Amino acid sequence: MGLCEIGEMLRAHGLRCTRQREVVYGALRASRSHPTAEELLEMVRREDGQISLATVYNTLDALCACGLVRRMRVGGGAQRFDAVIEDHAHVELDDGRILDVPADLDARLRQGVDAGALEDLAAHLGVDPSRLRVRVSVSVV
Repeated sequence: MGLCEIGEMLRAHGLRCTRQREVVYGALRASRSHPTAEELLEMVRREDGQISLATVYNTLDALCACGLVRRMRVGGGAQRFDAVIEDHAHVELDDGRILDVPADLDARLRQGVDAGALEDLAAHLGVDPSRLRVRVSVSVV
């Protein structure tokens, strides 16, 4: 996704287009590692050596608020961020990393969830499981 397209997307979501927002969102869109703000800072400093951690956090807050980015928490670790906002499955590694499950396996995981169990979950907890997010936690070997 080019800077022009990113600018259009930001404006479409009610955000003013700034160089910092373009750089941060572009780096996050290009990443599949679900980086922390600190990791994202290291990525964007290659393109903009003057950007600060506060700017990255402020930009991520704005992107999350308008629905362009998803904030993720893993256990008690740092927040991670994902620019793929459509529901999809993740693998959580015990070292804190989060990886996207490939689309074909994502579909198989979702199809394997028992519909009756989802209905029971909704009844017992009063939640709407229609937006199912699957996370698989594994140990790194």
